[in-house]
Amino acid sequence: MAIEVPRGFLIVLSGPSGCGKGTVLAKLLAEREDTVLSVSVTTRSPRPGDQDGVQYYFRTHEQFEQMIADDALLEYACYNGNYYGTPKAAVEEHLAAGRNVILEIEVQGAEKVMAKWQEPYVSLFLAAPSLLELESRLRGRDTEKEEDIRNRLAAAREELQHVSSYQYLVVNDEIDLAAARIHTIIEAEKLRITRNKNTLEALEVC
Repeated sequence: MAIEVPRGFLIVLSGPSGCGKGTVLAKLLAEREDTVLSVSVTTRSPRPGDQDGVQYYFRTHEQFEQMIADDALLEYACYNGNYYGTPKAAVEEHLAAGRNVILEIEVQGAEKVMAKWQEPYVSLFLAAPSLLELESRLRGRDTEKEEDIRNRLAAAREELQHVSSYQYLVVNDEIDLAAARIHTIIEAEKLRITRNKNTLEALEVC
């Protein structure tokens, strides 16, 4: 009798610019073979070094709009004249293979996904320890103008108003600790009764 592969689950992750999402996720994904990062689809042009299916799936405006018409996206938005979205097919392929899929996504897109997703999901909001620390990190990049920093801090304050929409708050005070906290959440979620149908059947639990 073939053993059924436990289905993966969706992990929705948001957080303000500068909170360290990319660094924390890089560490987490390097340590987990059962979890992958969703690759978005976009109409923006590839940059030097970009590979289709790695950084993004690159599509024309016409192709993207056809995906919208075909209901092939979990969510999408338009920024600076280009579309960005989350393709359903790639997410479903990973989930069916037993891999958890992380959507690193801004708050508005996250709320759209959480409102329409029909399966149990995990939602995480990653934050710096304080707004002062977030400002320090943004200034520490030394790559942005003062106006850009002020705009990012204003956006962070707005995003923080949506924290209650998420199930978990993870503070990124240290990269290793933040990644470890997300590991703990994933491991706990794997033990949910609703994710262990096969075990329940083996135990003859109705």
